[in-house]
Amino acid sequence: MKLVILALLTGIITGSIFTWAKLPLPAPPTLAGIAGIIGIFLGSKIVDYLMKIFT
Repeated sequence: MKLVILALLTGIITGSIFTWAKLPLPAPPTLAGIAGIIGIFLGSKIVDYLMKIFT
């Protein structure tokens, strides 16, 4: 849980700095982009799980 809170805090600080500097956010601007990131994460976890089962 501590890692999640630190990641969220880092994201808030980064978003604030980028907005203050009037730079584009380094994040996907739409729900589809966020879904893509979640898909990449889930794909990685599925492959890790399958590798544990079959090795």
